[in-house]
Amino acid sequence: MTTLRDQPLQSPAARNSRLRVLFVMDVLDDHQDRFLEAYERIRHQVAAVPGHISDQLCQSLGNSSQWLITSEWESSEPFLAWVDSAAHREMMAPMSACLGTRNSQRYLIMLETHGPVGGQPAAADTRRTDPLPAPPLASGGIVRHGITFTVKPGSEAAVAEILASHSAPQARVDATTRLRRTTLFMHGNRVVRAVEVTGDLGNAMRHVAAQPEVRAVEEAINPYLEEARDFTDATSVRAFFARAALPAVSHVPAVSVPGARVTRQGFLYHARPGRAAAALRLFADLDRAAAADPDQPLAGSTVYLRDDLLVRVVDRYPPGQETSAGLAASVDPGELSLLLDPGPDGDLTTRDGIRDYLASCAMEVITDRGAPDQLGPPAGARASG
Repeated sequence: MTTLRDQPLQSPAARNSRLRVLFVMDVLDDHQDRFLEAYERIRHQVAAVPGHISDQLCQSLGNSSQWLITSEWESSEPFLAWVDSAAHREMMAPMSACLGTRNSQRYLIMLETHGPVGGQPAAADTRRTDPLPAPPLASGGIVRHGITFTVKPGSEAAVAEILASHSAPQARVDATTRLRRTTLFMHGNRVVRAVEVTGDLGNAMRHVAAQPEVRAVEEAINPYLEEARDFTDATSVRAFFARAALPAVSHVPAVSVPGARVTRQGFLYHARPGRAAAALRLFADLDRAAAADPDQPLAGSTVYLRDDLLVRVVDRYPPGQETSAGLAASVDPGELSLLLDPGPDGDLTTRDGIRDYLASCAMEVITDRGAPDQLGPPAGARASG
C-alpha cells in the first residue's frame, strides 16, 4: 500500500518546471544609489550562474522604498544549489547592507499564457490616466505625495468651506497600509493636498476615493473646478488626478523631540522657467541647515514639485512660526531673484522685497487630519479632525 510518506513531493512535471523567484525588499533611507550600484554589479555575475534564465528589478508604484527582484531559472535545483553557497552570500553582501526588511518566495511555473497568436494586439492607449505616474517619495517609513488643482476665481471661500466640512476617512486601509496625515492648503484659487501614508500610496488613494464622505466632497467642489472632470467616467477622474499630481521630491527630517507638539505651515513658490530644480536645492539646503541647528525649531520639511511650481510643507516645534524676515536673512537676494518669479509686483533684489514676497507665499491651512497625538494644530487651520 502506498502511503503519503511514500509519494513523491513533486510530480515529474513539477520537477521539470522552470522556477520563478520573487525577492521583495525595503531599501533603507539614503541607500538607493548604493543599492542600484550593487545590483548593477551583481546582475552580471548572477547571469553567469548555470541554470539562470533572466531577472528583473522592479520598484513599487506606491512606495519608492519598496523593490522587487524577480528571477527565472531552468529548474529549482540550480537555484537552490547556488542560493545556499558561500559564493552567493559573498556576492549579495553589498546589496544586503542596503536593505531593511526582505522576503524571498519561490514558485514553480506550472502554466503560462502568451500574447495573441492569430492577430496583432490592440493599439496601446497612450493617455496617462494613472494618478501615480512615478513611485512617490518614501522616507523614514512614510510615503509622501501631493495633489494640486485650481478652482474658479471668486469661488475660493465656498471651496474652502466644503473642504473643511467633511470628516476624516478611516485610517486603516489594509494589513500594511494606513493613512497617517492629510493637510489641505489654499493659496488664492489653488488647492494643495499633502498626503502621508505608511504602506502603499496607490492603495491608500483608492481607499480614500471609495469613502462616501470623500466622494461627496469631491462632487460638491466639482462645479467650481477650472478643469472639468466627469465623475461618471472613471478614465476622466483618473486623468484629472494624474495631471493634478504634485510629487514630493525632497524630505528633510529632524531630530525627534518626544512629547513636543508641532505647527504645520505651507508655502507656495513659482520658479523661473528651468530653475525649479535649483530652487528646490536651495530650500532643501536651508531646511537641512535648520534641522541640524539645535536652536532652530524645525521638526521636518517636505518640498513638492511640478513643472515650475514648488510647495514647501514645514513642521516646526514651539514657537512654531516661520517668519519671512528670518528666511529672508538666510538667502542671497541675487541668487533668489535668479531662481524665483515674484510676479509683476514682486521684488527679490532687496531684503525687504524678499521678506514681503516670502510672506505672500504662505498658504492658508484648511484642514489637517489624521495627525498623530504628538502633532498639534497647524497655524491658521480652519478645522481639524
